[in-house]
This record gives sequence, structure tokens and C-alpha cells, in this order.
Amino acid sequence: MTTASDQQQPIPVIIDCDTGIDDALALLLAVRHPRLDLRAVTCVAGNTDVAGVVRNTLTVLERAGAPDVPVARGAERPLIEGVRTARHVHGDDGMGDLGLPAPAGVDAVTLLRREILASPRPVTLIPTAPLTNIALLLRTHPEVTGNIERIVFMGGAVATGNATPVAEFNVWHDPEAAAILLTAGVPITMYGLDVFERVIVPGADVRRLRASAEPGTRLAGDLLAHRGPATDVTDPGGGLGDAGAVCAVIDPGGLTTRRLPVEVSLAPGPARGQTLVDRRLRVGESELHDGTREQPLVDVALDVDVARYVALYLGAVERTEA
Repeated sequence: MTTASDQQQPIPVIIDCDTGIDDALALLLAVRHPRLDLRAVTCVAGNTDVAGVVRNTLTVLERAGAPDVPVARGAERPLIEGVRTARHVHGDDGMGDLGLPAPAGVDAVTLLRREILASPRPVTLIPTAPLTNIALLLRTHPEVTGNIERIVFMGGAVATGNATPVAEFNVWHDPEAAAILLTAGVPITMYGLDVFERVIVPGADVRRLRASAEPGTRLAGDLLAHRGPATDVTDPGGGLGDAGAVCAVIDPGGLTTRRLPVEVSLAPGPARGQTLVDRRLRVGESELHDGTREQPLVDVALDVDVARYVALYLGAVERTEA
């Protein structure tokens, strides 16, 4: 049970990522917000190959002033599918081809198990990538669920996908891993495309960040600029993307969620990787005739307070000192 004293302590979190532009934005927020204690970062192939993800992650943590956060390399490919990167979105190096230099252990599953079990308070996991590492952890070391407070994952969609018309990239990249996560037996929040694409930092704020002399702040601005233009092409802003999932851990009141049954389509074909979210108010003919199936209940994000999360992000990431 969470006490008043617990609520005043930083939330221990672990980010599992495929850094990526918006994963980098998420890391910057997790490092700099006082409500979070970033205990570790684990890396998985997704936006780029896993070696590139590790390089990008180390670079971001160094720029953010947190080079001592433990980082581990994880899965090089999904459980079943081949590797399918998103370099067309994130650039050849996964970081918008900004030309960032790379700074210079254990594997991801080992690090996840160690940090979860060693934490004096239950840990919140924030996967912002394909869920291969998390699935391997849950299958190899199911005892960790006893010290996981919640999993807030960026993935899935109630309405429209991006990898396919119905499937979001992280779930589509490794649908079997996503299906395993949904049966973890711990509280889960799905921060999907329905809110992911809505949180946009205005152009004026992006330009101010880019003009900063502080390396982490300037990096945030450069990354956000690569995520534009947004809806207003005359003053393009940048989307927070994965960083919104970190906002949801810091300030869950900024999300509107409903606890709903969710499953992942695993069959071959155009619907593979779709997150099937059941928003019906009563059972349908299929259940009446064929019987109901037990489905995991997930807190699905359906709406977001955009201004609240933009202010949260800017307040944590922006520093004025040189």
C-alpha cells in the first residue's frame, strides 16, 4: 500500500527503449524530473539496431548529466519476426542524423531483474520500444512482478495504427512480446497513438530550447525540431512522443483512461500487431453464442491534457545555466 511518505519520495523507474528521437526526449525528462529516480535503462532493437540504440542512449545520458545511470544491451531482434527498423523516421543513426559523438556489463534482462529486486520500493517500468526485453524478463524471472508497481508502456492504438492501418510500431514489431506483457499480472497503462500524437511543444518553445547554452536543453530542442512540423506549419513545433509516457508516470492526472480488455492480434495477415481494445458496454453476439474469453484489463489512455504535459516537460528539461 502506498503511504503519504511514499508519495513524497521519487518514483523508482526503469526505461526500456530503442533510442530514437522521442525515446531520447523521454530519457531527458526521466533524468531531470525530481519526482523520478531513474535506476537503469535497457536497450532493444527497434528504431535502429541494438548497437546503435546503446550508443544513442549513452550519448543522451551524458548530455543530460547522468552518465552513471546503468545501461544494458538487450534483444537484437523480436521473439519471432525479423528485424524491422524505423530508420526512415528516426534517421540512419536513430537520432535524426544529428552527428552526435558516442561516449564508451550485464545484459538487459539481468539488469532489469537486479534493479527491480534490489529496489526498496516497487519499480515502475516504462517501455517505450518493442517489448522483447520485457517479455524475456517476465518469462525468465516471473518473480520480479512482486516488486513492480506498474508498467506504463508506449504502444498500441485504439483507433489508427502507424506501422499498418491498425497496428502501432512497437506492438507490430514484436506482437508476441506485447501479448506476454499484457498478461504480466501487474497494473498496466497503455499510452498509445491516440494520445501519443497529440502532445506537441509549440515552435517558440522549441526555438528557445535550441538556443540554450546548456547541452541537455539544447539537445531536447534539436530533437523536438526533428519531430516537426506539427499542425501549424507556419510555426512548426515538435511532438513529445514517448516522453508523454514518462509524463504519465509523473502526473497520471493528465491522462483520461478507461480500464478495458485488450488483446494483441497474433495471426498472420493485415491485422497482425493490432491492439484490440473492447470498448463495448455489453457483450456481443460472439460472446453470447461462443462464450466469453478471459482478457487482460488495461488502463487505456483515451485523452490527454496537452498543455499540462508540455508545461511539465519544459519545466523539467529546460535549464538556463551554461
